[in-house]
Amino acid sequence: MRTIFDFRAMVKHRERAAPNLDDLRPVLTDLAERLLDRLDDTSRAFATALDFGGRGAVAPLLAARGMAVTSADFSPAMAARAGGTALVLPGPENFTLPAAAYDLVVAHLSLHFLDDLPGALIQLRRTLKPGGLFLASMPALGTLQTLREALLEAEEALTGGVSPRVSPFPALSDCAGLLQRAGFTLPVADVEEVSFLYASPLALLHELRAAGETNALAQRSRKTPPRALFPAALAALPREQGRTKAVLRMAVLTGWAAEALTAAPPS
Repeated sequence: MRTIFDFRAMVKHRERAAPNLDDLRPVLTDLAERLLDRLDDTSRAFATALDFGGRGAVAPLLAARGMAVTSADFSPAMAARAGGTALVLPGPENFTLPAAAYDLVVAHLSLHFLDDLPGALIQLRRTLKPGGLFLASMPALGTLQTLREALLEAEEALTGGVSPRVSPFPALSDCAGLLQRAGFTLPVADVEEVSFLYASPLALLHELRAAGETNALAQRSRKTPPRALFPAALAALPREQGRTKAVLRMAVLTGWAAEALTAAPPS
């Protein structure tokens, strides 16, 4: 399997970001509410829930719906701040989650840094009880596209080469297929586009850092970037109403764990 992300760097970034969650609370809560609105579309009752990497926005909303919530994260500091019963995951290859333990699993903007996304989805499906619901969100293709292009163009102009600085994101058309491949039934994927306006381009970078979304690509450059790189790239970002605009294309994924088979009554 090709290594795309530096797992240790990702955990380090989340550890560093955990104390700053309160600064991002309005944004994080708004995005989590957009995802959890999908729960209103089902009459199924959920008593137990797993919050997978929810950054403190998901667990309180699930608890307010009457659920007992376990908050799992690869970062101990992030798990402790998430709002549910903390569970620290040992690594991406084996989450060591209990089988058939939860009625609901919510993975909110927490899957896009994993190399083996199909494997992660299989592990999350296995921790659902039969008939349980999987609800997830992740950045889809087109997210931060203007930032990606601006950085590539500025770096090529300054150095004659480029290095990856924004993570790759899946196309929406691939998301439902990933759910089906992982064994979920009734897989559905749709997208919600959310625009953010920042007083300055630097505010965008500061917010990404505060959320633990600093570059964790395995092939990222370890060299100090040219001093002119970020000013040149940020100056090229689109503006709206006098502010810097960034777009999150949030793919929303839903799928169900298969119901347990029951034995046919004797004839």
